Amino acid sequence: MKILLADDHDLVRETLRFFLEKIDSEVSVTEARTFAEALEAAEHMAPLDLVILDLKMPGMNRFAGLKLMRQRFPNVPTVIISGFVGRDDVMEAIQNGAAGVIPKTLGSKAMLGALRLVLAGETYVPSMVARETADEDDEAPSTASNEGLIQGLTEREREVLKLLVAGMTNKEIGKRLGIQEVTVKLHLRGIFRKFQVTNRTQALRIAIQSGWRV
Repeated sequence: MKILLADDHDLVRETLRFFLEKIDSEVSVTEARTFAEALEAAEHMAPLDLVILDLKMPGMNRFAGLKLMRQRFPNVPTVIISGFVGRDDVMEAIQNGAAGVIPKTLGSKAMLGALRLVLAGETYVPSMVARETADEDDEAPSTASNEGLIQGLTEREREVLKLLVAGMTNKEIGKRLGIQEVTVKLHLRGIFRKFQVTNRTQALRIAIQSGWRV
C-alpha cells in the first residue's frame, strides 16, 4: 500500500507515519514538505492508494492544491489534514473532491478509524463539524423527529450506530460487537433505510441531531 504524506512540520509527519504504519503491514509512506514536493512525489509513486495533504503547507494555496491533485489523480482518495477544522473548510474540501478532513487534534483511535474509513471507500467528516452543520441546517428534521427515527432502530442497530458515530470502520464495529463485517453492513443498510439516507455521513448527522455524542 503506497501512501503519500505531505506536511511541512516534521513532528506531524512523524506522528502520522506512526499511525499509517499501523493500518497495514505492507504500508509504504513517502513524505513531502511542500505541495510541489508532494505533486512530484505522486508522479513517481503512481499507482497510489492514499494522499494526505496539510491544508496550510507551502504551495497548497488552500484548496488550489487539492483541486490540482484531484485533477492529476482522480482515482486516488485524498485526505486533508489541518490543525483547525471549521465547517466551511470541511464543506469546501468535500466539494472539491476530498475523501475526508481530519483534524490533527483527533485521538489516535479515531484517526486510525478515519483513515481506514477512507481506504474502505467512505468519506470521513469530523463529528463536531457534522454537529455544526446539523445545528445550522434550517431544512434539517427536528430533534424530536430524529429521536423518533432512533427509537425505530433495533437494539443491535443502535449499538452499530453508536460505534459509527465514534468513527469506527465496519471491521472495527464487527470486532467490538463480535459479529461478522458482512453482518455490520446489513445492520447499516437497515439504519440507512429507516433514516431514509444513503450513506454514513447522512446517518451521522441524524444521530447527532438527535443528541448523540462521540
